Amino acid sequence: MNTSYAIGLDIGGTHITAAIINRTEMKVVNFSLCKESFDSNLPVDQVMGIWKNVICNAVKNSKIESVSGLAVCMPGPFDYQNGICWIKGQSKYEHFYGLNIRDLLLESLNFTKDFPILFENDAVCFGKGEVFKEEENLTKKVIAITLGTGLGACFIDKGISISAGSLVPPDGEIYNLPYKNGIAEDYVSVRGLLSHYQTLSGNNLNNGLELYNLAISGNERAIKVFETMGEDLAAIVIPWIKKFAADHIIIGGKIANGSELFLSSFHKIIKESGIEIKVSVSNDNEIAALLGAVSFLCD
Repeated sequence: MNTSYAIGLDIGGTHITAAIINRTEMKVVNFSLCKESFDSNLPVDQVMGIWKNVICNAVKNSKIESVSGLAVCMPGPFDYQNGICWIKGQSKYEHFYGLNIRDLLLESLNFTKDFPILFENDAVCFGKGEVFKEEENLTKKVIAITLGTGLGACFIDKGISISAGSLVPPDGEIYNLPYKNGIAEDYVSVRGLLSHYQTLSGNNLNNGLELYNLAISGNERAIKVFETMGEDLAAIVIPWIKKFAADHIIIGGKIANGSELFLSSFHKIIKESGIEIKVSVSNDNEIAALLGAVSFLCD
């Protein structure tokens, strides 16, 4: 069997990760994983320059001479079929609204117009990748959640992503579900954490890492913010755990790296609701997302 390779790309609000994926074995090619943090609100040409550099380094380090496609994990709102970005008012990619990302990538990387580029929701890619990693999940109903600059989710039934029907929220998304005085993402995201901390303390922090460092150093207000986020996340997902009859929740994203700060309060609210469900925290969000993205190319 001939081995084919594809580029997997995980694009977030503050980072990009690229790797070359062996499509035959669904594994990351040795030494090809490249990542970089950046400000997604930079001008379009500067952001594209960063993306190009990371992708080219991944290809170079892999020593693979030919790739057969590019699969991109991208946060929403996004037209995944046509490659058009509709992100607006989320403190990320402010200059990309309405732009065709497929065309920008083809031009930046000097690919031919017919080079396969596929886009998929970052949370869906993460969820599918996690299901691939644990074979027993292929027989389960899994909800995968990503916590970062935004709040992502996907619903997977026996390995198939479900985004329509009465058992899941519209488009399989939870970020825009009505919650308290706004939507879910206003409370469960980096933005939500920082806003809550500012309300409690009167102080503005620059990023989630500053808040995390305060919390692990014992700052009671910072700890309270993470605990409240865990409670809010549970309240948001409980109705959909019940409707979807989920067996397993997998939590990923950058905020998940601080799961010791919010997981106990999340568990508490879940338990109080009478739900019995397996809860896991991913230990390699990026690899899962890359594998999940390329799995759609394989499909």
